[in-house]
Amino acid sequence: MTHTAEYLPAYPMEISSILQGGYNTPLSRTWQHERQLNKSMFIFPLFISDRPDDEEAIPSLPHISRFGVNKLIPYVASLVEKGLRSVILFGVLLDTPKDPEGTPADDPEGPVIQAVKALRKNFPDLFIMCDVCLCEYTSHGHCGILYEDGSINNEMSVRRIGAVAVNYARAGAQCVAPSDMMDGRIKAIKQGLADAGLAHKVLVMSYAAKFSGNLYGPFRDAAGSCPGHGDRKCYQLPSGGAGLARRAMKRDMHEGSDAIIVKPSTFYLDIVRDASEICKDYPVCAYHVSGEYAMLFAAAEKGVVDLKTIAFEAHYGFLRAGARLIISYFTPFFLDWLDEKDPIPM
Repeated sequence: MTHTAEYLPAYPMEISSILQGGYNTPLSRTWQHERQLNKSMFIFPLFISDRPDDEEAIPSLPHISRFGVNKLIPYVASLVEKGLRSVILFGVLLDTPKDPEGTPADDPEGPVIQAVKALRKNFPDLFIMCDVCLCEYTSHGHCGILYEDGSINNEMSVRRIGAVAVNYARAGAQCVAPSDMMDGRIKAIKQGLADAGLAHKVLVMSYAAKFSGNLYGPFRDAAGSCPGHGDRKCYQLPSGGAGLARRAMKRDMHEGSDAIIVKPSTFYLDIVRDASEICKDYPVCAYHVSGEYAMLFAAAEKGVVDLKTIAFEAHYGFLRAGARLIISYFTPFFLDWLDEKDPIPM
């Protein structure tokens, strides 16, 4: 009788080249992920309206709504029950008059400060971040205070942004995240927190690498923050400016930032990777912005991609690039998906 081995062909490659056995099943494919997505990584953006009983869907942001303070708590409660750990707040003025200095930004009766207090009261374990910028509150829609010629007055802008950050911290925010991209604002915020006796209680997460681009449209619809004239190219980074991004990250670390945000994310994974190396001792956060989120929904609606699969693919891309945290409109979906027996689409 002929031995069976005589019928086996010589394997055409080195034994060490055989990789497929290592990811042949759903579980073993999961094991190949060097880092796993988990709920504590996710930060959910919330739009807080100055109309207390408001609950209005945002057409350009599927499944995302603006909430007044009275409607906010029941909505957030449903997410906290599923494991939501952190939110970042953006104020929306629908009825409140705006002015050139963005005075309503830190109005004690305004939407953000009222939301911070309500969230702290109802969810003591929820980590509350406040985006610090003036664009939602200024009559001209820019992120700082302007000179008469329409250019940014950086000194006055930094002073105002620092004051807003301190007032959010006084209200109970555990993190302030300046997104304005003014030069020197991290130092001003840190100094302001120290002077107020709050520096030991508040994390400063800098939008250190925030790029000017075409992916913010749905956010501006939601927040009512479109500039009334011109654009933001003179203070947000140019899309090809990797070197500028690296310099900005180093500057903000030197000024006292506790964590770094890269925004947008999908088209800027090289910047996320740079941040993970330059800021290796800091938490690095990727912001999956409104346009990126809406694009994935649009592709799914056209049948080009499967929504869950592409969402996981995108968010694992941020982890591979080096992010530890993700600001994502997909957060409510992931709170459900990560509870599934085999959460990663295989």
